[in-house]
Amino acid sequence: MRQSELFTKTQKTLPKDEESKNAKLLLQAGFIHKEMAGVYSFLPLGRRVMENIMQIIREEMNALDGQEIFLTSLQDSAPWRASGRWSDEVVDVWFKTKLKNDTEIGLANTHEEPLTALMRNHIQSYRDLPVYVYQFQTKLRNELRAKSGIMRTREFIMKDLYSFCRTKEEHEQFYELAKQSYLKIFDRVGLGEQTYVTAASGGSFSKYSHEFQTVCEAGEDTIYIDEQQRTAVNKEIIDEPEYDKSKLKEAKAVEVGNIFTLGTKYSEALSLLYQDEQGKKHPVFMGSYGIGPARTMGTIAEVYADEKGLVWPEQVAPFLVHLIALPGVEAKADGLYDTLQKQGIEVLYDDRQHVQPGAKFADADLIGIPYRAVVSEQTVKQNSVEVKKRLEQNPQLIPWEQSYEFFKQHSFASRQGHRN
Repeated sequence: MRQSELFTKTQKTLPKDEESKNAKLLLQAGFIHKEMAGVYSFLPLGRRVMENIMQIIREEMNALDGQEIFLTSLQDSAPWRASGRWSDEVVDVWFKTKLKNDTEIGLANTHEEPLTALMRNHIQSYRDLPVYVYQFQTKLRNELRAKSGIMRTREFIMKDLYSFCRTKEEHEQFYELAKQSYLKIFDRVGLGEQTYVTAASGGSFSKYSHEFQTVCEAGEDTIYIDEQQRTAVNKEIIDEPEYDKSKLKEAKAVEVGNIFTLGTKYSEALSLLYQDEQGKKHPVFMGSYGIGPARTMGTIAEVYADEKGLVWPEQVAPFLVHLIALPGVEAKADGLYDTLQKQGIEVLYDDRQHVQPGAKFADADLIGIPYRAVVSEQTVKQNSVEVKKRLEQNPQLIPWEQSYEFFKQHSFASRQGHRN
């Protein structure tokens, strides 16, 4: 993409009404637009990051034999009344409205009930199980106070996976596979070293659940880490007798994912039953597994950003290369851009006229693309391209004829080479 054609612009000043680092930088760099408190639009650069995160998640869900669907945002109240969760006293973040015929409906805050009701059309026998279904879908939650930028919002995309199994034992086998899949996801998006499987309360779903908590100063949660086991415990259950708080390290963290054993709570309430080999009927045993791609994106921004701006890991960056043309060699830079494009390398090309080199470099640091490639009169004389990684101080000169292969190798590694 040519930066001269990118309609978004970087801002010189930080937004005054934002407290979180991720929102300030994402707004300043032109990745998002704030519609209102807790509601953000994703602009071209931000959408590319989101799509990269979602693609990584999708690949791992497909590896679990997940089948992707897309459920409605408008929800019938009947399944929710059956489960007992329609009341605002039970679920206090509802957005509700009425149809023209005065029928009250809800705007999706989650999908356990609608999907359970839907699966009654498709699950009747033990031969129909197990089934694993997931989606990327917009959730709407009437949070009392939306804060932390895109890490806690009133409108957001959620990846939610639901498992439907015959028995608790069959569920537990899948649950462990899902747990490992989530660890792969956070490793692939660049948060693996900072993220811990964390024991937590299951809330209304179960006594216990597992969260995936990323250590971050902007986090709203407090966890206690067992560094040897690479696990943690949420503060809300740390006083349980099985945990020795004195041997654990306290840290602030962001919950980037969670998984729950739902059991038969919803299948019993909504009559999702299957018939076994002997003809006896049983409630389906369920599980729920969630990740917020935008929350993950905001957490990456918080964890990696420095005093100059955003820093994107190669796997999720909007582009791999930020190509900058300095005055006098635009034609040469155009040629490099065209060649990289033909090689399938994702490039943001700063071809803007009447913008000083210093401003171009500052924008490159703010936007945070992994590699900056500069074409100048000096590099052309040396038949080279000046390449610098975002977090490195010193650039290197790469011979012109080797630059294509250099970026091609890094592009393949970042986008393709992390599945195993």
